[in-house]
Amino acid sequence: MRFAHVALWTRDLDAAAAFWRDYFGAEIGPPYHSRRRPGFVSRFVTLPGPGAHIELMTGPWLAAASAPERVGWAHVTISLGCIAAVDALAERCAAGGCLVSPPRRTGDGFYEAIVAMPDGTPVGITV
Repeated sequence: MRFAHVALWTRDLDAAAAFWRDYFGAEIGPPYHSRRRPGFVSRFVTLPGPGAHIELMTGPWLAAASAPERVGWAHVTISLGCIAAVDALAERCAAGGCLVSPPRRTGDGFYEAIVAMPDGTPVGITV
């Protein structure tokens, strides 16, 4: 078994897609507009490597305080393969204003940094 994809809600689909394209080299699929759920739009993000897909989703109800869906996820972490790659991407993200936490060795032994999508949703990058 393997994950088919992970999904996340975002208020700004285009900004979220650009984040994944610009910082992770992702291919961005065309928008899908649901016929059954008016206002729902999604785009699939394909990350380099085997089987890494993210579904970015949005809808006008995300602005409501009582919406059943909320923006974001707890976190997702992308493995980049080596410390140098983590450092390089963290540097690019710092220059772009989206680095939240610089590279460090965590208490449980991971070398990671935290970056944020335009809506503040955290994304871990690790070896």
